[in-house]
Amino acid sequence: MSLSPAQLLRAAALIVALFGLAALAPAARAQVNIDINQGNVQPLPIAIPAFLGQGGDAELARNIASVVEADLKRSGLFAPIDHKAFIEKITNTDAAPRFGDWRIINAQALVTGRVVRQGDGRLRTEFRLWDVFAGNQLDGQQFFTDKNWRRVAHLIADMIYERLTGEKGYFDTRVVYVDESGPKDKRVKRLAIMDQDGFNVRYITGGDELVLTPRFSPTSQEITYMSFGRAEPRVYLLNIETGQREVVGNFPGMTFSPRFSPDGQKVIMSLQQGGDSNLYAMDLRSRTTTRLTDSGAIDTSPSYSPDGSQIVFESDRGGNQQIYVMSASGGGAQRISFGQGRYSTPVWSPRGDLIAFTKQSGGKFAIGVMKPDGSGERILTEGFHNEGPTWAPNGRVLMFFRDQGGGPRIYSVDVTGRNEQRIPTPGFASDPAWSPPLN
Repeated sequence: MSLSPAQLLRAAALIVALFGLAALAPAARAQVNIDINQGNVQPLPIAIPAFLGQGGDAELARNIASVVEADLKRSGLFAPIDHKAFIEKITNTDAAPRFGDWRIINAQALVTGRVVRQGDGRLRTEFRLWDVFAGNQLDGQQFFTDKNWRRVAHLIADMIYERLTGEKGYFDTRVVYVDESGPKDKRVKRLAIMDQDGFNVRYITGGDELVLTPRFSPTSQEITYMSFGRAEPRVYLLNIETGQREVVGNFPGMTFSPRFSPDGQKVIMSLQQGGDSNLYAMDLRSRTTTRLTDSGAIDTSPSYSPDGSQIVFESDRGGNQQIYVMSASGGGAQRISFGQGRYSTPVWSPRGDLIAFTKQSGGKFAIGVMKPDGSGERILTEGFHNEGPTWAPNGRVLMFFRDQGGGPRIYSVDVTGRNEQRIPTPGFASDPAWSPPLN
């Protein structure tokens, strides 16, 4: 079910409290954790029984637990245990579980929870995270909401992920993408937005003009994108919540690949003039534009480093498409890609440790990562046509789109390359862009 921007605002506003449960004393240091910096991470066995709920809320409680379980499983770091193996039936979330029953089935962590309907109609969702082998509670929180129960589930999954890995989760996020429909030679393209798991899809443009390359601001729920209407192509800013849209500026020639700076105060883009394409940065407050490259080549797809000091981009200045890094103020650029094939669409990780890219070689398109100095190149996935990587805000997962014939679909893959999954969308989908955390 899709929600209007106003409904989303009201639902988000109703998540009004986030408190530690006071029933139990603060937990001891966790004995159970996942070291995600290891080269080969074994998924952590975790048990997530259905949350408790009364009357008509019983199904909703089960649904919340199911979304939490699905989020954690999809990360590739957790292995939820089949409910049929459970020995203890959780009937009271205020009491400590029978840890021995959970050790028998090799559960290392356990999540219990309940949903309680308040007198004013709101839902109070509580959860507790238990270290099964240490026999203590690791975390416990409660949320109040009106109707946005899926977001509550994502928030719970984020807290479990952070508590057990030591890094921020990425489940309470959204993805904007280009929805594609119609025959291949007459595709209608409109902007759509969804939760990171593919639910709550809604459309934010009408399809009466061609839209390309949506990109999220790192600091707000705003996007920048290209639109081809009846006039020249334009770069727009769009507030996801209010629907307010404004033109970034009118530029001569074609404009490509607009993307925000880390502080959200600038947009960097590629402008075509004649046969060349150079990089420009625009200050969104003063609307002043600064030219950054003048290479006599095609420079495009720029992306800032997380600290805003450098820019990675693709250029054919060396004869074919390769990846270069330079200062954010312009100047000399250093080539960092030297493998076989052509490299494009580089995107700097929010962690700063990796740059994702598309690589075309031997008739295949691959999604890969390398360090900012070009070392450590690794291919995560390859196929007939993969393109357009975008990072989760914690820098551990990428989304991209793949067209295997017929139309594009969105996929995700983690930085190990072992956990690839398709993200469900109502129709064909391309150019995904991940939002910053919503909370």
